[in-house]
Amino acid sequence: MEIKSEVRDLSNLCPECGGKTISIQEKGEIVCRQCGLVISERILDTAHSGKRAFTKQEKERRERTGSPISILLPDMGLSTIIDKNNITNPDLKRAAKWNSRMTWDKRNMLIATTELKRIGSNLNLPIHVKKAAIRLYIEAFKRKLLRGRSINGMVAACLYFACRERRIPRTLQEILDETSINAKNVRRCYRTLIRELNLKVPSTDPISLIPRYIAELGLGAETEKTAIKVLQSFISKYSTSGKDPKGLCAGSLYLVCKKKDKRISQKEIANVVGVTEVTLRSRYKELINKLNIKI
Repeated sequence: MEIKSEVRDLSNLCPECGGKTISIQEKGEIVCRQCGLVISERILDTAHSGKRAFTKQEKERRERTGSPISILLPDMGLSTIIDKNNITNPDLKRAAKWNSRMTWDKRNMLIATTELKRIGSNLNLPIHVKKAAIRLYIEAFKRKLLRGRSINGMVAACLYFACRERRIPRTLQEILDETSINAKNVRRCYRTLIRELNLKVPSTDPISLIPRYIAELGLGAETEKTAIKVLQSFISKYSTSGKDPKGLCAGSLYLVCKKKDKRISQKEIANVVGVTEVTLRSRYKELINKLNIKI
């Protein structure tokens, strides 16, 4: 009995470093906890055996449903492709050929989801924003709002609305930089979405844009905190409707830099934020006058 227990203990140790091992059931591997050595792989999965399941957790472990369904796939991942290479009957080969042909609806969704995932990956958008954008696009497609409008323009408009709705600090110009559609068409598609689907447009919070511009300008944490405080005091007292949030960010950043004697020019801030120097100066003067800040 003692010999068996010693053998059992040695089987749980890494042969390389002598550390303890762990089993990863999802990948079917046994890995050393200390050095990361893969001791065995492709282990037979016994969790999905034919045993009966009595609880919800046991039923989920015994599911054999394949890959999960995702709305970001043009066909929800449920389509079937027939291999025509091994078919000898000409009638069956003709049927398989017609089955592989896509309708315009499927082709439209394929183009839209591909473009949406490309822009989302380039901008590092989270998965819930992509799903919200594709749901909005599907609704616009069902309402036949794409007649006379480009697919890429509508995709960019849906992404921009999803970012604004979920308070993601991404501007319209950043989305336009990732597409080949001009700004006029995207804005037209955006206005159509708002009007036809009766959507409420959430305002972009300029405070959420401050950390990114601080990082790009190479300024410190104190400058970031002061700029956020300036914007918070301005927003709490006055309305920001009709004002570009990027302009407010540029004006507050220049105000804080000038107050802290940071050697940074208006042109440099305007180029990073994406506004003109005239807009920066007008927002800078407005912040000084309304908040009574002395420089």
